[in-house]
Amino acid sequence: MTRKPLAFIRTFGCQMNQRDTETIRGLLLEAGYGFTEHAEDADLVLFNTCCVRENPERKVYGQVGQLKEVKAGKPGMVIGICGCMPQQKEELTQMLERLPHVDLFFGTHNIHRLPGLLHKIYATGERIVEIWDEGGEPTEGLPALRESRFKAWVTIMYGCNNFCSYCIVPYVRGRERSRSPQDILREVEELADRGIKEITLLGQNVNSYGQDLKSELDFADLLEELNQVRGIRRIRFTTSHPKDISDKLILQLAQLDKVCEHLHLPVQAGSNDVLRRMNRGYSRERYLQLVERVRQHVPDISLTSDIMVGFPGETEADFADTLSLVEEVEYDSAFTFIYSPRKGTPAAKMPDQVPEEAKKERIYRLIDLQNRISLKRNQELVGHELEVLVEGTSKNDTQLLTGKTRTAKTVLFPGTEDLVGQLVNVGIREAQTWSLTGEIV
Repeated sequence: MTRKPLAFIRTFGCQMNQRDTETIRGLLLEAGYGFTEHAEDADLVLFNTCCVRENPERKVYGQVGQLKEVKAGKPGMVIGICGCMPQQKEELTQMLERLPHVDLFFGTHNIHRLPGLLHKIYATGERIVEIWDEGGEPTEGLPALRESRFKAWVTIMYGCNNFCSYCIVPYVRGRERSRSPQDILREVEELADRGIKEITLLGQNVNSYGQDLKSELDFADLLEELNQVRGIRRIRFTTSHPKDISDKLILQLAQLDKVCEHLHLPVQAGSNDVLRRMNRGYSRERYLQLVERVRQHVPDISLTSDIMVGFPGETEADFADTLSLVEEVEYDSAFTFIYSPRKGTPAAKMPDQVPEEAKKERIYRLIDLQNRISLKRNQELVGHELEVLVEGTSKNDTQLLTGKTRTAKTVLFPGTEDLVGQLVNVGIREAQTWSLTGEIV
């Protein structure tokens, strides 16, 4: 009996990449592969890459480089790199030169071609490079090996039309392409039939969903359709571009019972000068008005954000504007990061690049401020009873279960593993900066 080939997949980057990896795993499972947690045991090693920031790129080169000796001692091992990095022509040229032991390169648009590409490698022994510049119509009906048995990501659109001056995503993911509402509804109904309780709708900018379709249906309408799917208990979505949030969508947030009271609303900066150079399409004032409207309709909403420091030309006064906006909005949490130049973006060529020392000093101040606000927001929940979807045991203490509230707060509490995947009510007893602790009511 021949041994089943084993695959190892390492994923970098956003939820879109993680969802793509689920499809890759599904395709490989259908092709007869099993999976391993150790790259050195694998017959096929794939790196699904990210190029939004520099650090994940460096990690890819390091980790792929370490496999050169492993492959030399293991004839027949195939190594592949996919995702966003190969979509950049300069980066691809560099990888082809620096990583001669890599057999396969493919991009973000042709994941469905993976089984055929592997077949060709095994048949010919040749190195294969297949990168598509555009994605065309979304490919439906692909298998997926999901990470969870009770929650799932659902991609509703691909690509981005916004061209923020610092961002490489439109160049590597292509223009916006929405899936048809019928295909999305069918996928969510199938997930509900399999016991999935929570879905997260994915897109680079979900608020512009449907603008490329001939249908009148927009993102707010799609939420209303999905809210009616039996079995689904929670609906989340990410990411929302502030310039495209409509009053209609805010009303749906308030009225639809399955749509969670959590909105991820990336602001990136609090200075109008910086926002203009970023090409974000809104002002500080408009953003704050939007936050006010959202909180008027959904008073208990949890607001989270992405905030960048050190964008080219950012002065101390610009950074002070960012700090004052964070103080005014009081985000529940924020993903904070230092600007990293991306080749091929307008911002990489801008004058007045901020020195690294200034960037680091600013990020520490921002993190310190946000941590204080996060703790304060969490402390306000002590004494409340919250619904929690139990996700598993805590990594730091196996005696505790961990789960998420509708507002995306992490809650730790004593309980037995048979509760994993269930919705329970937890009384909050204590608050930390990044989590809450309590007991099942």
